[in-house]
This record gives sequence, C-alpha cells and structure tokens, in this order.
Amino acid sequence: MTETKRVFLIVLDSFGIGEAPDANKFHDEGSNTLGSIAKEKEYHTPNLKKLGMFNIDGVTVFEKEKEPIGSYGRMTERSQGKDTTIGHWEIAGIISEDPLPTYPQGFPEEVLREFKKQTGRGILCNKPYSGTDVIRDYGNQHMETGDLIVYTSADSVFQIAAHEDVVPLEELYRDCRIAREILKGEHGVGRVIARPFLGKGPEDFKRTPHRHDFSLLPPKKTMLDCLEEAGFDTIGVGKIYDIFAGKGIQRTMTIVNNTDGMEKTLLTQQEDFRGICFVNLVDFDMLYGHRNDVKGYARAATEFDVQLGDFLKAMRPDDVLIITADHGCDPGTPSTDHSREYTPMLIYGEGIKKGVSIGTRDTFADIAATVLDLFGIKGDIAGKSYLKDVEE
Repeated sequence: MTETKRVFLIVLDSFGIGEAPDANKFHDEGSNTLGSIAKEKEYHTPNLKKLGMFNIDGVTVFEKEKEPIGSYGRMTERSQGKDTTIGHWEIAGIISEDPLPTYPQGFPEEVLREFKKQTGRGILCNKPYSGTDVIRDYGNQHMETGDLIVYTSADSVFQIAAHEDVVPLEELYRDCRIAREILKGEHGVGRVIARPFLGKGPEDFKRTPHRHDFSLLPPKKTMLDCLEEAGFDTIGVGKIYDIFAGKGIQRTMTIVNNTDGMEKTLLTQQEDFRGICFVNLVDFDMLYGHRNDVKGYARAATEFDVQLGDFLKAMRPDDVLIITADHGCDPGTPSTDHSREYTPMLIYGEGIKKGVSIGTRDTFADIAATVLDLFGIKGDIAGKSYLKDVEE
C-alpha cells in the first residue's frame, strides 16, 4: 500500500442509514435518515453510490454499485448517547459509557442562580425548545428586558439566544464561557452554545452565522492527540475545533454552511500537509434533520455529492478519504431530535481495495484506530483498525 500522507475524514452530520439495534432504548424505532431522503426526487448522489454507499449492509435504497471504487461498512455507536459531541468523540476513539446530562424540565435553580449572579442578566424560557421558535416566542421580551434566552433540547446542551443589538457578541461569548465554567461535574453538559439573532420582531427574527460552541473537554486522549504528539498536522473544518474544545487541533477553519465547508476542504486539498483534515458538515442536521425538512436534506445531499466529485478528482496517490456520520436525525419521522442509527463508513484511496465490505462494526472508534494505523501510529484509544481488511 502507498504510504499515507493525508487523511480527509468527512462527517456528514446526522447522515444515519437505519435504526441501530438499541434504537428502542432511545425511542427511535423505525428511524432511517437515508431511507427518508432517498425517496425524494431531489436526491441524487452518484459519487456516494460509486464509493459503495448503497452496498452497505442493511441499506436497501437504490441498486447496489456493481463495481464500487471504495470499500464500505456500517458503524454501530457504543456510547450511551446520540448527540454530536459523544458521536464525534467516539469517531475519534473515546467510548462514553455514561450519557451526558440532559434537562427535559429545564436547568436547576442552583445553576441558574449562579449564572445570573455572574452575568448580571436575568433569564427567560429555561425549557427544551426549537431554536427558531424560542426567538419568535421570547425575542420581544428579551429586547425589552435584556434578559438572556436560555433553553435546551433533547441533547446535552445549554443554549443562550440573544439579539446582537441588545447583547454584543463578545458579551454573549463571555456569558457562554461563564456558563461553561459553571456546568461541570454533575451538570457537565456536552456543549454551551451561543445563538445570536437579529431582526425587528417575531416575524423577521433570524439567527445569524455567529453561533459558537463551547464544548466539554474530551475526558481521554483521542486520535487527534495521538497524531499531534507524533508530529502530524491536525486540521479541523467546521465545528470540529468546538466539539473537541480545541484539544488536538492545530488549525481550524470556520464555515458558514455545507458548501463553504467543502470549498474550504477543497482548498485544504491543495496544501502540502502531512496528517488529518477532519471535517464536519452540520447543515444536514441543523437545517434539515431537526426541522423535518426531507426535501431540503435530500437537496443538501445532492449538493454535497457534486462537490465530492470535485474532491475525488483532486485526490493525490497518498491521500485517503473516509466519509461517515455521528448519529442520525431522520427528517421523515415526527421527532425533531437525533435518532439512534447505524452510520456509513466509506473509505477510498489509491492504496485502498475496491468493493470490500467490512460488515457491521461494533463501534465508531474503529475509524480512529484505522486512521492511526494508516499513519503507523500506536495510540491508547478505543477501537480496532479495519485497515488490514481494506488495504491493497
């Protein structure tokens, strides 16, 4: 096999491919993100097909590719959660035995009391809420009082919405850092998220692209730490830096949407680095999965596939591409939450066999082990490498 110089690991955020064996524990029976979007006429992904997406065990949409150019499999999440943080941590080699805390009844008074004391502002809402609905319902009151809109979701998140003309961005980010310091230990949520918005009233309030995530520090070493310690470059595109609280990421690029994320990845492809470019494309989840927008999700997959075609053409002989997901978010079910699903794994490169199925893997962490194996590194992380099954 050609010695690997660069790995591009692209996470299609929420691109599940069918209910996981323990979906009933998460009330996600019947979820199938790919199954829902593939029914739409807007869905057309010939490059994913070519790589082997429809050859993966359990995938029944469309015809299988007769001669896939990549190898493929499906990944099972072992961690006790189905959120972005836990999913990415597992992809990077950490299995979380305990779920991160969630707050279906809102945050406890002792947390809010300290938060109000340190920020000097009051609080509105304190319930699980849709991000667009919460600014519609509480935006005017926020503008009148200056109180922060604090809300959560089914995920382990503490979200703060504020109008940029009422609470300047730097103050909002400072408030998030205060919350991050408070929310540790028993109340150690996965992410504190700044959700700024603009507009004159409920009819035209819109979230701005200045969202920022303040994540819990990963509790153990990840493949990113192992790569960095071994002298390799580690580049994050999208919210990778936020998800890992910057740990193990030497350079980061923020993005405004999926298209921009792939454009930045294509630009990175032109650079001469040695290591990993870890990419998260969040629109699938944030804009379409959570909003039950099946057509929008299908259209986004099609748009990604066009850029994927450009990426494949520009790959070098010593590049390896891995495409996966961190959980599901089936837009075709009544739920607007993440869904407990298998995720795809597609791997492609000049030194990778064509058309090999690695079957169903026990943990997302097998990706981390395989990445380290590609670079010849031993690391104290979870997962078993599948490189021997797919290398030429």
